[in-house]
Amino acid sequence: MPLIKSISGIRGTIGHKPGENLTPADVERFSAAFGKLLIEKSNLETNLPRDLGMKMVIGRDGRTSGESIRNIVAATLSGIGIDVIDLGLSTTPTVEIAVKMEKAIGGIIITASHNPAEWNALKLLNSNGEFISAELGQKVLEKAEEPVTPASGHPGKIITDDTYLQKHIDAILNYPLVNAKAIAKKNFKVVVDAINSTGAIFVPTLLKALGVKDVILLNGEVNGKFAHNPEPLPEHLTQLSNEVVKQKADLGIAVDPDVDRLCFVCEDGSMFGEEYTLVAVADFILSKKKGSTVSNLSSTKALKEITIKHGCEYFPSAVGEVNVVNKMKEVNAVIGGEGNGGIIVPDFHYGRDALIGIGLFLSHLTGHKKGIKSLRSLYPDYFIAKKKIELHNGIDLKSVFSNIKKKYKKNPVNTEDGLKIEFDEDWVHLRPSNTEPIIRIYAESDFETKANNIAMQLMRDIKESM
Repeated sequence: MPLIKSISGIRGTIGHKPGENLTPADVERFSAAFGKLLIEKSNLETNLPRDLGMKMVIGRDGRTSGESIRNIVAATLSGIGIDVIDLGLSTTPTVEIAVKMEKAIGGIIITASHNPAEWNALKLLNSNGEFISAELGQKVLEKAEEPVTPASGHPGKIITDDTYLQKHIDAILNYPLVNAKAIAKKNFKVVVDAINSTGAIFVPTLLKALGVKDVILLNGEVNGKFAHNPEPLPEHLTQLSNEVVKQKADLGIAVDPDVDRLCFVCEDGSMFGEEYTLVAVADFILSKKKGSTVSNLSSTKALKEITIKHGCEYFPSAVGEVNVVNKMKEVNAVIGGEGNGGIIVPDFHYGRDALIGIGLFLSHLTGHKKGIKSLRSLYPDYFIAKKKIELHNGIDLKSVFSNIKKKYKKNPVNTEDGLKIEFDEDWVHLRPSNTEPIIRIYAESDFETKANNIAMQLMRDIKESM
């Protein structure tokens, strides 16, 4: 499996062949390249001598390969003169927050997010605790081809810091729209699927801080041996769904291994819908303050409808967290994210954060006496079919997409990110993934069978064009 290099970071399956797997040599050269570029950038911006000390924050999810990769990353950064603040087992949003709090030059999160257990990755953050730009990412790729050389001065220190779990939770409790008192009064019973990663540490701790005393934890051993496919999709959450019903719980919560994606299960075991995590949180925020909203081109049109209902304006962006964040900044959005359960609250921090999402969602839910199923019924009932086609070496994607564009030339087509084709009230979005060697096909309609039929037709079109 080849290394995947994109604006989402460097990721691959753990193995022994540099360039094809994520190997110790790859981890070292990309860590060194990123660290050196941030040192150069910081020196240019501040005009400070290098020996004054520069910090970088690192953290990892619960994967079995995480500790060994952490050791390489920390040693490499230290070797080029950077002080390393190691959060240990952490979450992507927690590392993002720590970068800003520490006034660090950047951060590295060791996680492959929703990918299976044999994968790992380096997610790269700038000094704002946000994913780096495509331009800086390209420079990292280029610099990674240079040999790794140690710093001419003293090596950096490696400092362990386990305080950021509480700092992150404190920030959520202090966020004005999170109502811990109202949540505590509801006496919610919650089942959490933590998928054997750091959500098992962070989510129950947050819930208890919010006053939720009755928490049932599934897959709570942080051993990286994921009990099921870690992507929080309905077909992977049957255990959670069954347990919510069995425990007569008010709701279920699922996160991915690095806790930046969030979805819910209703009290009857049905899915609230990962697309509707953002819709519900946006509805709550817009009821308290007005402003623009943003989601990517693969997300449900329900967000646009809810935004208009509140008298506000919706804007789409290309897929990828950095693209969503850039659009949010451009239009001064008050809420945004992605239909995969990614919530971005800009005045909290510019990153997908399942933890602040939980605080806001539960605050919203306190206003609905009939519970989470009742809340879901307030929103449009659209269906998104999510399919994918694996890519093999040698496939000319440009030619494939060009052929499909020609076939649907009579339909409105958006080429900002892959192809988004509109069919009256329905749409389909085709794009190569940033994180896996696949083409993703998302289709939305008001009927599930129709959405599936549209997606399947485009899958046939793609295969015919390969």
